[in-house]
Amino acid sequence: MIGDDGTNYGVLEISEALSLAKEKGLDLIEISPTAKPPIAKIMDYGKWQYQEERKHRGTGKKAHTTQVREVRAGIQTSEHDLEMKAKKIGEFLTEGDKVKVALVLRGRAKYLDKNFIKERLERVLHFIPLEYKIAEGPKQGPRGIYIILEKK
Repeated sequence: MIGDDGTNYGVLEISEALSLAKEKGLDLIEISPTAKPPIAKIMDYGKWQYQEERKHRGTGKKAHTTQVREVRAGIQTSEHDLEMKAKKIGEFLTEGDKVKVALVLRGRAKYLDKNFIKERLERVLHFIPLEYKIAEGPKQGPRGIYIILEKK
């Protein structure tokens, strides 16, 4: 058992702990019920609830949820445009997100040679400014071929 000022009372009977809490005009709160023996603390129950809520509220803000961002390019996309898209991919990767790089194929382009299509996709990857690893791909999608990247 722990007192309201942080003093350790050691192992006490429940009746003794309750009487100590009543003397001080505070509540007896079971902090860790799974511990052997369970840990209890003398303090105001409202204050304890407030502290627990603050703990849980703070953890949600710090966590970064990873998103899958998408960057599309075509077969005919110019070198400069690919550099700009690769720069954006680099920004997404530094934020900790995954990036889906899609090579959009329209019409007859869907039936071009597979090696030619993969070479065009690698053309985009060539310009990415930082280290990355391939999480998925290259895979065939409904609009063309895509690859998913994540930060190394």
